[in-house]
Amino acid sequence: MTADITNLTFEATNLLKSLIGIPSISKEEEKTADFLQNYIEEQGILTSRSGNNLWCIGPAPDTAKPTILLNSHIDTVKPVQGWRRQPFTAKLEDGKLYGLGSNDAGASLVSLFHVFRYLTAKEQAYNLIYLASCEEEISGKGGIESVLPLLPPVNIALVGEPTGMQPAVAEKGLMVLDVIARGKAGHAARDEGVNAIYRMMDDMEWFRRYRFPKESALLGPVKMTVTAIQAGTQHNVVPDICTMLVDVRSNECYSNEELYEDICTHVKNEVNAHSFRLNSSSIDIGHPLVQRAVALGRIPFGSPALSDQALIPFPSLKMGPGQSSRSHTADEYVELSEIEEAIDLYIRLLDGLVL
Repeated sequence: MTADITNLTFEATNLLKSLIGIPSISKEEEKTADFLQNYIEEQGILTSRSGNNLWCIGPAPDTAKPTILLNSHIDTVKPVQGWRRQPFTAKLEDGKLYGLGSNDAGASLVSLFHVFRYLTAKEQAYNLIYLASCEEEISGKGGIESVLPLLPPVNIALVGEPTGMQPAVAEKGLMVLDVIARGKAGHAARDEGVNAIYRMMDDMEWFRRYRFPKESALLGPVKMTVTAIQAGTQHNVVPDICTMLVDVRSNECYSNEELYEDICTHVKNEVNAHSFRLNSSSIDIGHPLVQRAVALGRIPFGSPALSDQALIPFPSLKMGPGQSSRSHTADEYVELSEIEEAIDLYIRLLDGLVL
């Protein structure tokens, strides 16, 4: 059986065009999940569903075989300002398919499904599961985290995200911090009150300059960025509170808890973490899936962008069509040639693989 890459690409592209036309903002994915479920079942494939997460298991699963999970997400961010095209209307121009979610991660979603169809039509040395998950863009608890306990045991996941079809063997984690400086209100015309903004200034400078000593060969240093500040109510009132939002991107050298404890020893003001659950993730470079990607001329790298990998408790590899730099941008697009390349590479990566 030889894969008809051209026909698979045609079917995947048509599916992606339909999905672009259905708004699927995080936590608002129901219509997209309904459409995709109907589409899959029209192919004669039985589906299971939990919330807006949808999955299907290859025929005749064998508990003696390892299991591979093919995963990508159906949700998108909200359209940003600056779109010159309609974000929910698929438009093909010069080989580029424009539309919200085309690159992140619709191209991966449709490519992996049609690869699943092809691979499960023949005997493999593994079981195969396809999972279209929701709430990825917000790392929501109703997304992949809620589904994994419902699936059979999984040995390895291939996560579809725009990486230029290069294998991301490590990924930075994320921790969001609220830093709160408290002062005392007073009249700005008199020498009274305690200015909360001034109390925050040293901590702001610390976040800008501090470098954690352990750096990763793949992911580089931990990165901390102040992304929002709120303080004050009017020009003549000394502010009694100042809050600062800090984005922390962790490498595999530290858990988020370790980073938080270290930060608290340096920062003078109150620090609260939104969550510790999105740690850095990585896969052994010697894993058969990684080694097969390398044999196909792919170059392993470390990804600075977060994905559902952070919530997957078993080994996973991130690899998909498109470019991360196009994600969350106006006039997002994916090239049809990238979808074709993805389907071809996914099949060559997985067909006949022995774990």
